[in-house]
Amino acid sequence: MVSVARIAANDSAEVLDTVAAGLDGAERDLVARALDFAAPVYEGKTLGTGEGAMQHAFGVARRLAELKLDGEARAGAILFGIPSYLDDAHGKLDQEFGAAVTTIVEGIARLNTLRVVTRGLAAQEKSANKAAQAEVLRKMLLAMVEDIRVVIIRLASRTQTLAFLARAADEVRRPVAQETLDLYAPLANRLGIWQLKWELEDMSFRFLEPDLYKRIASMLDEKRGERESFIAAAMATLSRELAAAGVKAELAGRPKHIFSIYNKMRGKGIDFSELYDVRALRIVVDTVKDCYTALGVVHNLWTPIPKEFDDYISRPKGNDYRSLHTAVVGPDGRPVEVQIRTWEMHRHAELGVAAHWRYKEKAKHDPFDEKIALLRQVLAWRDEVVDSSDWKEQFKRAALDETVYVLTPQGRVVDLAHGATPIDFAYALHTDLGHRCRGAKVDGVMVPLDYKLQNGQRVEIIAAKTGGPSRDWLNPNLGYLASSRAKNKVRQWFNATELAQTIADGRAAVEREMQREGQTGASLDALAQTFGYDKTDDFFAAVGREVIRPREIQNALRGEAPAAPEPEPVVAKKSKAEAGGSGILIVGVDRLLTQLARCCKPAPPDGIVGFVTRGRGVSIHRAGCKSLAALLRAHPERAIEAHWGEQNAGVFAVDLVVQAHDRQGLLRDVSEVFSRQRINVTAVNTASRQHVATMAFTVEVAGVDQLARALAEIREVTGVFSAGRR
Repeated sequence: MVSVARIAANDSAEVLDTVAAGLDGAERDLVARALDFAAPVYEGKTLGTGEGAMQHAFGVARRLAELKLDGEARAGAILFGIPSYLDDAHGKLDQEFGAAVTTIVEGIARLNTLRVVTRGLAAQEKSANKAAQAEVLRKMLLAMVEDIRVVIIRLASRTQTLAFLARAADEVRRPVAQETLDLYAPLANRLGIWQLKWELEDMSFRFLEPDLYKRIASMLDEKRGERESFIAAAMATLSRELAAAGVKAELAGRPKHIFSIYNKMRGKGIDFSELYDVRALRIVVDTVKDCYTALGVVHNLWTPIPKEFDDYISRPKGNDYRSLHTAVVGPDGRPVEVQIRTWEMHRHAELGVAAHWRYKEKAKHDPFDEKIALLRQVLAWRDEVVDSSDWKEQFKRAALDETVYVLTPQGRVVDLAHGATPIDFAYALHTDLGHRCRGAKVDGVMVPLDYKLQNGQRVEIIAAKTGGPSRDWLNPNLGYLASSRAKNKVRQWFNATELAQTIADGRAAVEREMQREGQTGASLDALAQTFGYDKTDDFFAAVGREVIRPREIQNALRGEAPAAPEPEPVVAKKSKAEAGGSGILIVGVDRLLTQLARCCKPAPPDGIVGFVTRGRGVSIHRAGCKSLAALLRAHPERAIEAHWGEQNAGVFAVDLVVQAHDRQGLLRDVSEVFSRQRINVTAVNTASRQHVATMAFTVEVAGVDQLARALAEIREVTGVFSAGRR
């Protein structure tokens, strides 16, 4: 390994041999030119940790060489600090090294701007909110780069920083170590880069828990000689058995990492002596068939330990890790863990995403598309992994990722729908803030409210003290809102405002009739109940909408029994195909105005009955509607037969009630069902009593079949014990 002193002594040949290992031709020349370009710029420059800029650049490039990344990635790593130290860095880098290297360098600089946010996360106390923020922030790190090599370079850079801080004071290295365990080690795991993952974890654990680290390390050292002789004997026996079975294999003892030992002890609540995999070996074979043959040999040779077998070949991990894991009672009755994998699996297990980087491939298809597709696949955080050679399929799946990550002024990460605006951001933070949003600053600059937010931007909302949203926000042509949540919040505000005004108008009308009849002292509750309303506000709303006429109020005040109220109808939204009619057939009458009753909200294929109203056409009710029954008792002659037409392709409002054992995240889980079924929710009301949540939804469906599917799925949500139409 080349020392820092040798770098300082300009032993350029040995430095180049180290960082350009495995490269030749134009790629080796690219790395050499990067070294020559960076050396004079970095001279005398140090990073915030105290490490020399050139020392850091060399350390990162050396690690990329170990990961076998291409020349562009290594050159970009060497040039990482150029934007900080050189004017017009973009132009000079582009001229000297081309667009690909320039993009990598600028991507590294962009990620460096998040240091304040990531350090702030590390300083937080452990909590569920911190874990959620860490998850979103890891996705944001991926979303902010156009080339996944930038993320790999960032991980290698953090590994180099931790190695440099080995002799630093605790107050310097502990925050860096905590940030690493929160963000970078899980990210390395997700990308499957095992070489960097274990280094990041072990060094961070050593800085955060030095006493515990030394204790586990000493326990490993105490048994090292005994363990190595045990593994050698087991390998010799197993090697003979595999050869007899015709399996060509390479065997090796598997290194144990201290942080993984600590995690297993803590997770299983067991002592060091009880760990099965302190004594471990690995078998690497040529084919998948050989993996299972080798497994049979191992289980035939030694007794398997129950519940200690995992088949990650048929069921790969989320980062595409594949191997067979088993634990057996080995020689002398001691447990030993065995991993079995092919050479391809071994390469991926060690290098992860970096193993897919076919830097030597120059034909067949554009490798840039493959790299972008791979980045998008990881960014989407998918569990399934597609063959990396099928780049078109990967690119198609990549288009499914529709998320943008932005920051609050305090540094919290918020994930929004692609195309989100400052108003969407405001509603994501708090409904009231969304209502009062009047302006926004993005990265300190005022922007219009229809501005499309980009990854990594810091957004500050300028809000009025009072007020509400604008109706223009709901106009899809103006582009003010992208998220369904924000749109629903705006609709709810206007619905509530209109309802409040309607109730006020109805109250004024009732009081006016009471004055005319000289009964200002009459009970409003009793009057409302006379018309079949339990709540006075519902009664006032019906008066405000003219469902109840002044004459009927006068009659009720005089003691005359009023006719049963006609529930307020609502017009169904119709598709373009229905422009010429309502989609409801009235027997014996052609093209008669029909409206769907709000009280029971019928939808196809419900059995329906029409009721002829005064001046508003036919009100359509479900056959079993209680309000309809009351109306027909008073006016049976107004019933009319009705059927759904063949083209009732509109959407219909339906009321649902869901009851469940109350828990955190319940409303979110139920709402996700509506989202998956593409059902729009126009209103929601929730209440919880004695740990039982009752949720009332008004949704828009195309028919009862769609509704039935949604209800069946809702009943499967954890804690839900009933779900149906109201």
